[in-house]
Amino acid sequence: MFQRGYPALRRWLLPALWLCLLLSVLLLAARSLERRAGQESLELTRQSIRRAAVQCYALEGAYPTGLGHLKERYGVTVDEERFFVDYQYIASNLAPDVTVLLRDGNGR
Repeated sequence: MFQRGYPALRRWLLPALWLCLLLSVLLLAARSLERRAGQESLELTRQSIRRAAVQCYALEGAYPTGLGHLKERYGVTVDEERFFVDYQYIASNLAPDVTVLLRDGNGR
């Protein structure tokens, strides 16, 4: 009964389901890659700030008091639209506490 009454349904339903499944898998993979790239970019930003602070300490004898010093003299760049950077100066001989957070889509 199914074979005679609905040949078009039988011919197109299975490929359409496979196509939907394939598109879903590709979408999930793309989202996963995007999330992983964002986390990696966040970590690279944090590492570049810390490395520049250590370089400043080695060259100048003290850790920088603010992120602006690292931007001016050591070429540190931060994508302010994507990341929030909390740079806490502790003392001239103690490494600063650097926290980098990913901003949400609203810039918060």
